[in-house]
Amino acid sequence: MNNPSTSPTAANSTENQPTDVVIVGAGIVGLAHAAHAVANGLTVTIIERDHHAAGASVRNFGHCCITAQSGELYELAQTSRKYWLEFAERAGFWAAESGAVVLARTEAEMDVLRELSEVREPGQVELLSPAGTRARLGATVSAAEEAHDDGAASGAEWPGLVGGAFLRDDLRVDPRTTVATLAGWLSRQPGVELHWNTAALGFSESSEGVTVQTSRGGLRAKHVFVCVGHDVDYLFPDLAEEHRIQRCALQMSLAAKPSGVEFAPAVLTATSMLRYPAFTDMPAAAALRSEVLENQPELLEIGANVMFTQRPDGTVILGDSHHYHRTADPFLDEGVTSTLNAEITGRIGEPLEIIQRWQGIYASSDVAPILVREVQPGVTVVSVTSGVGMTLSFGLAHRNVSRLY
Repeated sequence: MNNPSTSPTAANSTENQPTDVVIVGAGIVGLAHAAHAVANGLTVTIIERDHHAAGASVRNFGHCCITAQSGELYELAQTSRKYWLEFAERAGFWAAESGAVVLARTEAEMDVLRELSEVREPGQVELLSPAGTRARLGATVSAAEEAHDDGAASGAEWPGLVGGAFLRDDLRVDPRTTVATLAGWLSRQPGVELHWNTAALGFSESSEGVTVQTSRGGLRAKHVFVCVGHDVDYLFPDLAEEHRIQRCALQMSLAAKPSGVEFAPAVLTATSMLRYPAFTDMPAAAALRSEVLENQPELLEIGANVMFTQRPDGTVILGDSHHYHRTADPFLDEGVTSTLNAEITGRIGEPLEIIQRWQGIYASSDVAPILVREVQPGVTVVSVTSGVGMTLSFGLAHRNVSRLY
């Protein structure tokens, strides 16, 4: 879906008409702030330097990873879940309460899942047998197979399982269409203006609060949220250096719909349990890391999170690796992608036809997983610096916008 365009003079036309909120950046974090502002009766102007969203918001799995967060991030994720579903209904984008399935091939993996299940509310992390895992992934499992726990699946085989877990609260959205649909809906709401191909150049105090200098003129607002993801250093290099923001580059690919394979949940593996805090907080995570290091060190060397999700059209998003840079080179290492895709093919037990490859990217920091900073009166920089921007977007926006009134 293409985003609506505006005329080259659109921003200039509002220079003498102050708005309540200006949002810089039309990725999911910026649009979530806009959506909450609109829902609370505020007037909103959104500017985006590109002609449509092309960054982290469209390059990811479309997995809202609620359950695997901990602490503050868990609370934000649960709030975000509520508003993901609310705005999906309002704006008309696809959001599925399909949960996630974690595949376990060893007892060390199951130990982590057992520990997490024990500390969460009943039903949130449901431990599964091998047959139960296959059934959650859409396989047809007979009663006899269920009883013997060795049933083979129809379509995908999902081989080598010793069990798994179903993460009830996780959501699925389509990264290729969600942001465009939300942007289109926002642009049709009263009191909202959305300007593509309009870059923020600077910020200064004004009688209304803040003047945003843009490539198409000035905009005045009571408050500004700068939601530019990993590009904080373009506007606020000192803040980016203080927060030690880097660009995390990912290698990802898309497979054509496999024959007879349909699964609604996101699918996670052992490497996922080594990356998300709810899992790594478990005592058993140390033994799991040692096991992966001994048996598949190549996955740790590329920072792998071997996971995959199926889009509504049946294509499967595959990934991913993690490499950190202040400026990410665009070149993809075919060996990395081959390692990831071979691992995923082995998990599904079905050949995959790769039809696209790309470099994902997001903001990363070892200082804190979220950056929210008022850099001057009326100007707040917001960046999720931990790779869960889709997951936290609506919860973080709700918290930030609520502080305006």
